[in-house]
Amino acid sequence: MLGTEYKSLDKILDLIYNYVTFLNTTMTVTTEDGGRQNMYAKEPQVDVMDQEYGPAAELANGRWAMIGFVAAIGAYVTTGQIIPGIF
Repeated sequence: MLGTEYKSLDKILDLIYNYVTFLNTTMTVTTEDGGRQNMYAKEPQVDVMDQEYGPAAELANGRWAMIGFVAAIGAYVTTGQIIPGIF
């Protein structure tokens, strides 16, 4: 009878140990000046992409803006409204 109590206690202690080990691998613990501890999630490593999207994106954005401006002028000339159907 006494042996079964120890086996269930061992299972509980193993569960607690596994939980604490999991927290230690996924969390960062910091200690404040007052001795209080805070747990924060570990952040993943940030990968910086070294690709040049800037010039091509700016060029495409400028072209779409010009098309929209010409379409707005065309709508104003043909209908006399700034935004046809609204104003």
